[in-house]
Amino acid sequence: VGCVLCRLSRTHAAFDSRQRTQPTMAKTKQAKSPSFYPADDVKKPLKRTIEHKQTKLRASIAPGQVLILLAGHFKGKRVVFIKQLASGLLLVAGPYGVNGVPIKRVNQRYVIATSEKVDVSKVDAKKFDDAYFKKPAKDRTRKSEEEFFKVDTSKKELPASYIADNQAVDAALSAAISATPYMKEYLSTLFTLRSGDKPHMMKF
Repeated sequence: VGCVLCRLSRTHAAFDSRQRTQPTMAKTKQAKSPSFYPADDVKKPLKRTIEHKQTKLRASIAPGQVLILLAGHFKGKRVVFIKQLASGLLLVAGPYGVNGVPIKRVNQRYVIATSEKVDVSKVDAKKFDDAYFKKPAKDRTRKSEEEFFKVDTSKKELPASYIADNQAVDAALSAAISATPYMKEYLSTLFTLRSGDKPHMMKF
């Protein structure tokens, strides 16, 4: 009887040792490196973790603030800030009837914020976004030699919807500007610097 018990204990011990070693062997098999590598290097696309956040608006700029443009076709002109678009650009207007500046987008790096403000609460600017100002795609078809050197003298006409939108914004801004004394004259005056002027010491 004693020999039989000894044999049973040995078989149980061997069985337990096999069960313990099997998972570890399976793990070591999975951890082995591949037996071959591809002949050509295959680049794996990297995950883009950068998120494009909207540009933070300067503390000195608020809706209705009068800004001075420092670059572009209308540099030196004073405009009224309406709102900030999703791209971070500023939506401004002269208005066109006062100083000839239509509705446009500008970068806040190239403006000076003044202490003057205009009430823009009645200006409907819901339709104005970055897609509104997107230009139509150019015709990329191959041109002949004559068409390539031909000078286009035709004047490009603005869309009727753009003109109507400018008129609507002008009407709302003009009513607010007329309520403030000397605001129309201030917006129509061009900002210039003379010899000896110190812009960093000026109070706008």
